[in-house]
Amino acid sequence: MPVTQLNFVFSGQFKWRACRHITFWFSWYVFQVYLYSFTPSPVLNKLTFWQRVGVNLGESFWYMFPALFLTYTLLYWVIPNLVIPAKYFKAILAIISLLFVTGGLSALVSLTVIEYYRQQYLLSHPGLLPGQGPTPFAIQLFLAWISGLRGSITIGGLAAAIKLMKYFYEKQQHALILEQEKAVAELHSLKAQLHPHFLFNTLNNIYAHAQDKAPVAADMLLGLSALLRYMLYSCNAPLVPLKQELDMLLEYMGLEKQRYGNNLEISVQLPVVPAELLIAPLMILPFIENCFKHGTSDVLEMPWINIQLNMNGDSMSLKIINGKTKELVPQPGGIGIDNVRKRLNLLYPQRHDLQILAEEEMYIVTLNIELNRKANYESAYI
Repeated sequence: MPVTQLNFVFSGQFKWRACRHITFWFSWYVFQVYLYSFTPSPVLNKLTFWQRVGVNLGESFWYMFPALFLTYTLLYWVIPNLVIPAKYFKAILAIISLLFVTGGLSALVSLTVIEYYRQQYLLSHPGLLPGQGPTPFAIQLFLAWISGLRGSITIGGLAAAIKLMKYFYEKQQHALILEQEKAVAELHSLKAQLHPHFLFNTLNNIYAHAQDKAPVAADMLLGLSALLRYMLYSCNAPLVPLKQELDMLLEYMGLEKQRYGNNLEISVQLPVVPAELLIAPLMILPFIENCFKHGTSDVLEMPWINIQLNMNGDSMSLKIINGKTKELVPQPGGIGIDNVRKRLNLLYPQRHDLQILAEEEMYIVTLNIELNRKANYESAYI
């Protein structure tokens, strides 16, 4: 979640990300040069401070490569794929493996590039050559292995800590925003309930008077009354039985079919739905409404709608296809579909897939959701 007041820290734009990374690594590079110029290795202890700075400008640069490898592997592989999903055992194994690989890269850099340039520098200053004999290769290898690894661990750990702090801060801010939006939505819901109650009672009175004189209109009023009853009393729950939701959709489609009469060809294929399967209320209705909004009102010839629902265990697969004219410009969507997308992301994260295609002569909506079961849902709140 970008925070406009702190673009340098939180913005996802490329220019801000580039500024963050360049500043981070430049600061680390300057710190390394400064640190190792004050605390030189035995090979460089005869050099003056500024001579050590000259040597460390090159050495610190080359040791940046193992640090870059470890840091970015942690930030963009270990943390998002293993730490955040709570795969801690795999994360520990991955980190241990990365430390060995980083140590190997450090040894490779130290024994080749750095050792070459260091020897060239010392040969050009014969008085600085160490008096002791050659160091055994095993000791050289060990020193080379840890020389860049210790710095890589430090900067990699610091970068990982910053990454995790940012992640949890953004998650906390996102949760606060959701709470605020929920409070506003509940307030709007309470305000909106006053008018549906009045309309619901009025419809019952109209139905009583129209039952004898206009039976078709009375049946439509009865269907509309059932829809209102469902929206008023059932939709307050976070989840409702899928069967109940589908019954409401059939009621709604029955009303629309009566409105269009024989001018509407509608095909609905629904399987037998287990009673214990639950779904968030009014999750499917906006797609059905769009069918009639874009697929019947604006179609000049015979309008048609095809709705097919399949079940595979707890997974629901819904496919809705409706015709449209070639000249039809508006895309399926609007406030209703945008709200459904947000609800799907909040209520079914990583458990849904929504695809909306606008072809030349039809709209195709495909929605897959992994639903809750009543027993599992209730046990989660005991």
